Amino acid sequence: MPESFRVRPAVQSDGAFLGDMVVEAANWRADGVRPRHEVLTSPEHSRYVAGWMRPGDAGFVALDGNGGPIGAAWYRLLPRTAPGFGYVGTGVPELIIGVRPVWRAHGVGRTLLQRLVDHARENGYGRLSLSVERGNFATTLYRSEGFAVVQPGVGRDTMVKRLR
Repeated sequence: MPESFRVRPAVQSDGAFLGDMVVEAANWRADGVRPRHEVLTSPEHSRYVAGWMRPGDAGFVALDGNGGPIGAAWYRLLPRTAPGFGYVGTGVPELIIGVRPVWRAHGVGRTLLQRLVDHARENGYGRLSLSVERGNFATTLYRSEGFAVVQPGVGRDTMVKRLR
């Protein structure tokens, strides 16, 4: 079992690691091996990290016992003209979460998600959204943390958590 971990707020210099976590999220399937450059050059994925840390961006990074990054959860406000997979409306941040495979199922994702939800609530947001592909084991985590499907899609669902 991996050692304990700690969580800190994400900073501007975390941009490259957040890119790594977008790749982890995109490759959640055991047989999913989309190369990093392919994931991060596609507009549907790069929008989650390009220009990190713009106004409205917020997130948290989990670190192992040696201070190495092992996971991250963050949100962005994406415009209606360039929505993300989980876009539900202007002013609703969309969250992204990624955890290194060896650390999955050890509470890292849940801890990151809870910290991000609390942060969004403290900053006055009424909802958070996300998109999850069908069959992704993370759906169980999202449901257990109060997210509900609001827009079923082709192969993926958009989920929202009300914060107030």
